[in-house]
Amino acid sequence: MLELAILGFLYDAPLHGYELRKRISALTGHVRPVAESTLYPAIKRLEKSGLLVRATEPGAVAAPRHVLSLTEQGRSELRRRLAEPAERDVTDENRWFTVLAFLRHLEDSAAQAAVLRRRLAFLEEPTSFFYAGDRPLPAEELDDPFRRGVLTVARATSRAEKGWLRDTLDTLGG
Repeated sequence: MLELAILGFLYDAPLHGYELRKRISALTGHVRPVAESTLYPAIKRLEKSGLLVRATEPGAVAAPRHVLSLTEQGRSELRRRLAEPAERDVTDENRWFTVLAFLRHLEDSAAQAAVLRRRLAFLEEPTSFFYAGDRPLPAEELDDPFRRGVLTVARATSRAEKGWLRDTLDTLGG
């Protein structure tokens, strides 16, 4: 998820590490804050893999700053990861939002639609956070008002997302 966010934001424009961290935190920070100790090793891995390059420019006030840019290989890698997201990137809501935030960089509308169809298929599977044996429990069968609340909110969110997915798939012709 972190590497995808790095590639996605750098696809938009070259950025300083600090600015990149701010943007990633704005996207995922409410769930998973991005620490420097996590971000900079990921940047180094991507740089070592030839997916991004670092250029030094003079600092406005103090030390020189490093600007990160994607290589053509990095742009291709982002498009590949978007076209072929891992199963977990489609089923985990936080990972999905990262994919969705950059899906516009996948320029082929048929490929975009294929990714959206995978998410829609996942959302249409019967599921719950709570079970009786192997049977998913609906909110109506729970006595606990808090668990009922979890399922009620999840159902509303899922319904809204499925509606958006179907509308977007119609627009994409998918």
